Amino acid sequence: MILENKLNITDQIELAKAEEKISKQKAKQLFDSGDINKVEVGTFTGLSFIHAYLFEEIYPFAGNIRDVNIAKGTTAFARVMYLESSLKHIDAMPQSTFDEIIEKYVEMNVAHPFREGNGRATRIWLDMMLKKNIHRVVDWNQVHKEDYLSAMQRSVVKDIEIKVLLKQALTDQINDRALFMKGIDVSYYYEGYSEFKTEEL
Repeated sequence: MILENKLNITDQIELAKAEEKISKQKAKQLFDSGDINKVEVGTFTGLSFIHAYLFEEIYPFAGNIRDVNIAKGTTAFARVMYLESSLKHIDAMPQSTFDEIIEKYVEMNVAHPFREGNGRATRIWLDMMLKKNIHRVVDWNQVHKEDYLSAMQRSVVKDIEIKVLLKQALTDQINDRALFMKGIDVSYYYEGYSEFKTEEL
């Protein structure tokens, strides 16, 4: 099923390419313009801002809580009827230590508040919490795709694996532009998008 989009694209492959190109350009703009500093750190409002920023030129639902139930493989995300209360609970979770931040990130992943683009927006949201509260970010180049995906899948039950994986990849290069751009590319690669390099767009 092709998602309703503002580009009136009806071919899935064409939509994927357009989505990758436009939203990577927007991710680059988010960093270079300084708009990233306007994001409310660690709240759904902040995540919604990031999501809208990346995808508003593509999808009418950008930044809005989804109104359909969704699943990925065997993982069912929060039911629509529980989503609002789930997001309030996540907003109230602490975020002062590495463990607390990852626990909050895992909960947001389970909530999966948007119709599409959750992972990509939420990884930026995660890095912003890490940057503000422990002065570190993840060097996503150090996090193998299969390791990450399987750890995230299991994090619903036990989050130790994703904590170990991401802790090993922490860096203090929190304002490094090249690291951010490469991180966007890796984040998109996790989701199967690797046609364009963010730095070159």
